[in-house]
Amino acid sequence: MSVTEFFFALTPEKVMDAVEIGGRCCTGRFIVLNSYENRVYQLELSDGSFVVGKFYRPGRWTRDQILDEHEFIWDLEDAEIPMASPVEIAEDDTIGTLEGIYFSMFPRIGGRAPDEMDDDQLRRVGALLGRIHQVGRTDPAEHRLELTPRTYGHDDLALLLDGDHILPAFRDAYRDVANRVIDLIEPTFEGFLPTYQRIHGDAHLGNLLRSPAGFVFLDFDDMVTGPPVQDLWMLWGGRDDWALRRRDILLDAYGTMTDFDRASLRLVEPLRALRYIHYTAWLANRWEDPAFKIGFPNFGTDGYWAGAIGDLNEQLRIIREEEAARPS
Repeated sequence: MSVTEFFFALTPEKVMDAVEIGGRCCTGRFIVLNSYENRVYQLELSDGSFVVGKFYRPGRWTRDQILDEHEFIWDLEDAEIPMASPVEIAEDDTIGTLEGIYFSMFPRIGGRAPDEMDDDQLRRVGALLGRIHQVGRTDPAEHRLELTPRTYGHDDLALLLDGDHILPAFRDAYRDVANRVIDLIEPTFEGFLPTYQRIHGDAHLGNLLRSPAGFVFLDFDDMVTGPPVQDLWMLWGGRDDWALRRRDILLDAYGTMTDFDRASLRLVEPLRALRYIHYTAWLANRWEDPAFKIGFPNFGTDGYWAGAIGDLNEQLRIIREEEAARPS
């Protein structure tokens, strides 16, 4: 059995065997937590505590890249920002290996994901992200990806085209609109590369927890080096007046902790376009995983590709209009 096949067939028994390394003892009670990218379990230990075991998808990250994630979390914890910090698995090591699969453990944090946030909660989250980014710029993440039109655009488009993932009837149209979008936004990103730093990378409501200690960002698995605005735009959502009001509340609170470069708002619609391409490539690259066929039954259909092309054409139109309206 290959490492990938073992990952697809990972069982609670194997997970508990891994967690019990170092003298821990599981009671046998566990919950499979929602995660498509990795396999994540909450397990009860014999002392009544709980740990969350995250088993990384084979080939996704190297050991050094996972350590970059852990080091960022430790830096945040040192700054007294509430975090679920990696648990030591062996002496001075927070990364274990199970049949070739890397895994880490984290303490369970009680709470719930917010369905929506009122103005006061938006302010608290904005200030929290300001603190996170203040810490994020203190050190580099040497082994992590940079979020650029190359990594989240050209590279992901090449994956889709080289793997013949796109239905033939839609292949040329998707390739052409994706290339037009990427070519249009590349010069915009070049001006912001000096401001790149460690960021969460996927800071949406699903990765945010309301806990007794306050709001906590979870799952730094998508951590990248990138523009700070990437961690903000998904929280305010769209482009209408309601979203723009939320944006201003978040940014005002963010600014109480650290400076925000409002010129980087120019990146929001380009980042949205890159997310569309990156998300499609993510689905295609994971399609051999049985969980994806169940979770995303519409992927790869005529309707999916028509919608993906329509979304990119819409982004192309919006970005062109924004650039045309921008003062010279």
